[in-house]
Amino acid sequence: MTTTTPDHRPGVSGWSGRTIVAVVLAIFVLFFVIPIAWLLLATTKSAHGLIVDNPFAPGGLGDLAANWHQLFDFQDGAVTTWVGNSALYAVGALVITLLASIPAGYALALTRFRFRRALLVLTLVVMLIPNTALVLPIFLELNSVGLIGSPLSVILPMSFFPFGVYLTYIYFSTSIPRDLLAAARIDGCREFQVFSKVALPLAAPIVALVAFFSFVQSWNNFFLPFVMLPSSDGYPIQVGLTSLLASTPAFNPSSAGTQSVQLPTLALATVISVLPVLIVFLFAQRFLVAGLTAGGTKE
Repeated sequence: MTTTTPDHRPGVSGWSGRTIVAVVLAIFVLFFVIPIAWLLLATTKSAHGLIVDNPFAPGGLGDLAANWHQLFDFQDGAVTTWVGNSALYAVGALVITLLASIPAGYALALTRFRFRRALLVLTLVVMLIPNTALVLPIFLELNSVGLIGSPLSVILPMSFFPFGVYLTYIYFSTSIPRDLLAAARIDGCREFQVFSKVALPLAAPIVALVAFFSFVQSWNNFFLPFVMLPSSDGYPIQVGLTSLLASTPAFNPSSAGTQSVQLPTLALATVISVLPVLIVFLFAQRFLVAGLTAGGTKE
């Protein structure tokens, strides 16, 4: 006679479990999906339609085209300049971040040198310091060498990415077989060749992860460019949105005039400002998943 044992596998079952799942999903939709849907639909409406029509009724392509033209005609094409500046700052900081963070993480994880542990602790401590707390000393430092107002005043501080160093350190500490590196050294490879020809090709997932986090941080950075760039010609799109906001009569009644921006146009600018991050995520998600799960097991 056989006996069956109850299934104790973890999971959410029964009426109470389904209720909890439904409540969590409802909260998620309420706070995330609905505002995003409203924002996307707002770009297809006129200023009058946005106020009087159903909030979730789609507008028309004609209104979308009118909003597009108003946005890119603002201040003789300032938005195009701002988007180009954002790309310059984010890509420039990304390149320097990868050139510095990946070798630094490798050195901390797989080489032995004096003050190695002290540097690792310092990296962790700096990660805990809010970025805004560093803006004033960085401003004073860059002002002393005359870089305020130049692209380097934004690119160089954003290239300082201790989180990327720590991610790389974790990956190389847990996911690279040391026997493989030792075999390369026995075959006559110098340390730089071991890093560039053996360790680096195996670290593609973590390189992609660091690159993504660096790009997102640089693209979305507001306070640092706002302080470092006195001229509107050097603004990235995130800072440029403040100029659009100041030119929107709904938020600033004194701005009504030929250069005023309507609410649907402001919504379109907001969508454009986040679109590059979404595109990068969609193309890099396979590498991002691999990078997030890397280092989960010991060698």
